[in-house]
Amino acid sequence: MKTHVKALVVGGGAVGTSIAYHLARAGWDDVMLLERDELTSGSTWHAAGLLPLFNMGFATSHIHDYSVRFYKTLEAETGLNAGFSVVGNLRMAQTDARMDEYMLYASTAETVGIPFEWLTPDEIKARWPLVRTEDLKGAIYHPTDGYINPADVTMAMAKGARQRGVVIERKWQVDGYAWTGSDWRVTCTKMVEKGGNLVPSDEQVVITAEHVVTATGNHAQRTARLLGIKIPAIPVEHQYIVTEPDPALVDYRKTNGEHPVLRDADAKWYVREERGGWILGPYERNAPACFEYSVPDSFRADLFPLDLERIEEEYMSMIHRLPSSETVGLKDDYNGPICYTPDGNPLVGPAPGLRNMWLAEGFSFGITAAGGTGYYLAQMMVEGEAEIDMAALDPKRYGSWMTTEYAARKNEECYENVFILHHPDEEREACRPLRTAPAYDRQKALGAQFGQVNGWERPNYYGPIGAPESFDHDSRSFRRGAWWEYAKAEAAAIRSAAGIIDATAFAKHVVKGPGAAAFLDWFTTNKLPKVGRINLTYALTDTGTTRTEYTIMREEEDRFVLISAGAWHAYDQDYLLKAVADKEPEFGRIEVEDWTTRFGVFALAGPNSRAILNELVRDADPGSALSNKRFPWLSLRKIELEMCPVVAVRVAYTGELGWELHHPVEMGRYLWDRLMTVGAKHGLKPVGARAQNWLRQEKSYRAFGTELGRDATPLEAGLDRFVDLGKEFRGKQAMLNKGLRSVCVTLLIDGPADADPWGREALLHDGEKIGRLTSGGYSVAFGKQIGMGYVRPDLAKPGTKLKVRMFRALWDAVVTEDSPYDPQNAVIRVDG
Repeated sequence: MKTHVKALVVGGGAVGTSIAYHLARAGWDDVMLLERDELTSGSTWHAAGLLPLFNMGFATSHIHDYSVRFYKTLEAETGLNAGFSVVGNLRMAQTDARMDEYMLYASTAETVGIPFEWLTPDEIKARWPLVRTEDLKGAIYHPTDGYINPADVTMAMAKGARQRGVVIERKWQVDGYAWTGSDWRVTCTKMVEKGGNLVPSDEQVVITAEHVVTATGNHAQRTARLLGIKIPAIPVEHQYIVTEPDPALVDYRKTNGEHPVLRDADAKWYVREERGGWILGPYERNAPACFEYSVPDSFRADLFPLDLERIEEEYMSMIHRLPSSETVGLKDDYNGPICYTPDGNPLVGPAPGLRNMWLAEGFSFGITAAGGTGYYLAQMMVEGEAEIDMAALDPKRYGSWMTTEYAARKNEECYENVFILHHPDEEREACRPLRTAPAYDRQKALGAQFGQVNGWERPNYYGPIGAPESFDHDSRSFRRGAWWEYAKAEAAAIRSAAGIIDATAFAKHVVKGPGAAAFLDWFTTNKLPKVGRINLTYALTDTGTTRTEYTIMREEEDRFVLISAGAWHAYDQDYLLKAVADKEPEFGRIEVEDWTTRFGVFALAGPNSRAILNELVRDADPGSALSNKRFPWLSLRKIELEMCPVVAVRVAYTGELGWELHHPVEMGRYLWDRLMTVGAKHGLKPVGARAQNWLRQEKSYRAFGTELGRDATPLEAGLDRFVDLGKEFRGKQAMLNKGLRSVCVTLLIDGPADADPWGREALLHDGEKIGRLTSGGYSVAFGKQIGMGYVRPDLAKPGTKLKVRMFRALWDAVVTEDSPYDPQNAVIRVDG
């Protein structure tokens, strides 16, 4: 057995074998895979093997699309049939809202290049007469989709990996990981059969590996403990049943090919053909999480008892949709563990706080995602970055606040929500509220409808005071929901009077010490601000793309505060701390302190914001305290607002006159009350995140996670003014080498009267797809839809006319100049 390798993959299911295969294909010739039992003995063996292309996420859609295409090539390479039945996937809709969902999804599919067709109920019936269609609105059909044998595709990838030099060792369990500073020492124990159980023997080896990838499936909690980290991947029981042959299906097959996979999302199930009968896979309520702390040693390729009462509703709905199945008996049943995460996306990428440790955990659709995960993770490991932005799957999207209880309950919720309507304005209710700022109760009393960001409760908008608990749920839509008028009024208030936004969830890190300035000068793209000033800047990946957006506040020569997006707190922190550790020997002592929960933030913006603060500020010369002379744009000052000490920053993400008010978190309620009381006569209105999102697009302010990410450089994002090419910084040359592959633009759109773009839509020119939206919404300044996105460089000139696809129709869009609202920044700089 080899004891020195470049990369060690732990876990021999579909995901692990794909990673090993793709690492070898990418050029690493010293890869080993370990499996504690037999290949496919985890969830892979009892998976139904479906390959659903339908996904709302851009990265996940790419991953699934790659898998479907890759699996079709395996037999030619390995000689093994992967068991891929390309029968198509028919996703049916019982409601207009479900068809709206499919149309929004189709926008993502179009940008990725996934083929699909639209079918009417009559067309469905003509093709597949066994399906009852009179209560359907229509369907979306994927002709290249289907199902695959999980064991066969895993074995084919394993053979392909071996052919490329990968060593696969079975019956070896990892019992310890130790980082030496340059490589991992992985302690492994030989597992042996004893009384039908798999137990550790006395034989151990230590494998030295430069890189380790964990793809341990249901054993993720054990992996987390061995690594000393948190991994919110916990299995949930998933049942499916297999029927006896259906005579009507058998008769249908005499003159037709294999029946497509059926998905009745409104009934919460999938059905596919199996040896003349049907497999029904429901996503029912109350499916419990399992193995919250570990998988029992006695649990191998085992199953749980079936709970038919739990899936009775879904079973009856299958009979309704396929009437011929009513008299067919049950032949087999499965109830096994399938790993989930709180948002349903897997955890793929670098492990938090660790070097050269990569996670590939939490796959609820592991067969579908295995091929693409191996491909893109290998790119990250071998080339330094994937060709698509994988941040949505990064393991660090969950911070250290996450607990086992939270993960288990959210994973149960995620399972139950697989087939719900996935509104873009969806907010799920489980495990909330959890992290709340001091003014939470005040905001709730004012009608705040909250979203959850990194565990924090953040107002999305303020609905009617005293509205029922179901108001937000009932307001959701793929078009303009009931919340829309409230967000519009909030946006208008900031443009005409004043608004207050709770931004407490911002990530806040203090970087100080003798080496702080030199380090940040290397770490970020812009010139460092002078003492008492701020600037906007970016940290790049080593491949030159955008890794993090920061507002840097320079409080002293060697003391800085870095503000970044609250949703990416742990993601940003991990990158910062690792960079500090790497460069401290060169630059000198650098200290990093996390002040996220020490300070709250209120963003006060609008023409009347100075008048509001003037009534509260306590100063020897209060009349000039907030003037341009004493407090210019893009500066910070310590001020006192009555009894609350505040670090005020003159900046506004909405593009109006405004300040961010950073205050001791324990004074948040006091400051909120004083601002609201004084602001009443100045038209102050509490404002949520949705209105803010619309307003920042009117200023062409890019947002991390939409316009900004690891698939575009700051120059492609149009942020040249925040990049100082006269200095050296991380990723600079790689950024320049990439050139301008696409360009970020702002568009004004003449769209449908009842809907706005969500930021997923395809952009076309002369009938050709030339880009996609990354953000979308409504502009109160222009009275029409607005969006931001990326297009071919030759089509980025203001005035260029494009089309945007919404609800299967094409709508006129025109590229505007950057910052179409107040392009000269006169409003934000106004004196007083």
